[in-house]
Amino acid sequence: MDLSHTPEEEDFRARLREWLARALPGLPPKPSPDDWPGRRAYDLGWQRRLHDAGYADVHWDASPTTRLIFLEETEKAGAPYVGANFVGLLHAGPTIAAEGTDEQRARWLPPILRGEEVWCQGFSEPEAGSDLAALRTRAWRDGDHYVVTGSKIWTSHAEVADWCELLVRTDPSAPKHRGITWLAMPMDAPGITVRPLRTLAGSAEFAEVFLDEVRVPLWNRVGDENDGWRVTMVTLSFERGTAFAGEVVACRRVLAELAVEARKNGRWDDSALRRRLGRLNAEFRALWRLTQWNVSAAEASGGVPGAGGSVFKLRYSHARQELYDAAAEVLGPDCLDLDRSWTLDRLSSLSYTIAAGTSQIQHGIVAERILGLPKGR
Repeated sequence: MDLSHTPEEEDFRARLREWLARALPGLPPKPSPDDWPGRRAYDLGWQRRLHDAGYADVHWDASPTTRLIFLEETEKAGAPYVGANFVGLLHAGPTIAAEGTDEQRARWLPPILRGEEVWCQGFSEPEAGSDLAALRTRAWRDGDHYVVTGSKIWTSHAEVADWCELLVRTDPSAPKHRGITWLAMPMDAPGITVRPLRTLAGSAEFAEVFLDEVRVPLWNRVGDENDGWRVTMVTLSFERGTAFAGEVVACRRVLAELAVEARKNGRWDDSALRRRLGRLNAEFRALWRLTQWNVSAAEASGGVPGAGGSVFKLRYSHARQELYDAAAEVLGPDCLDLDRSWTLDRLSSLSYTIAAGTSQIQHGIVAERILGLPKGR
């Protein structure tokens, strides 16, 4: 498989670099981590700048390779991350683009691209755990609406979201993978209660969401009724296949910063630490190549990432944890200083073997869909 870039792709890279060099110095100060209304405004403002410069649609209308170049260059330049736009740009938006009707794409995609609406993800539930298909949130038809009752947990950015990509059970008598429906739920609908959750790192970008007979129009269903599991697999393929690509670049930058810090504080003299950093450098270079391979494979198959995304997610989750364990070794006692970004990133990294599908789930996907092994009983 050819992983080299075409002249057109390299031209896109050069133009993007020039624009970033002009745009980034004019950004306002970044709000504090606890100021979620401020962070929402900041993230939407950056998305609007991307839109006005012609880069907003790179996540959907550009080729997967161009999308990867965009993620690589914006991360290298230190541009703002998608932040509160994460679910809309990298999960719900691509899913609607792939599975929605023309009318749904016209309604929901432009406001995401213009930086006008934020989405959250209503997938996980308290009693479902890693078995997402065991969800219990019910939805039944009442005229031209679904009536939804249940609860969700770890709902990303729910406290500032306008819309929620929501999984509900519409046929409790069907096998658990066949009675699920994917809905777009307006977060201002009556009957929704949002309770923020504070993480180990002290941030509150997740929430519990309680749904008490929330009415969602039938028009908001993406895909057919009871076909939501298939639609969900499209969502998760984007989440595991390309959504973490920019983070690989960020980890490679952190690794270089760790080497500089180790030289400053004398820990570079530890040969075991040098070997550890060298191995991590090789690990992240390999992960970047795997990302390129996955993107090229997606491009050849219509733009939706395949099961190879689970291979990436599985290894990346552990490599990120190993990176920040190495950061703690470099920092020594300073690794307990919560004012150091690496300290907070280390705490955050602990969730990566759970978020976006646990490592156990990824092992099962790799075993069954790539290696062809039989399903466990």
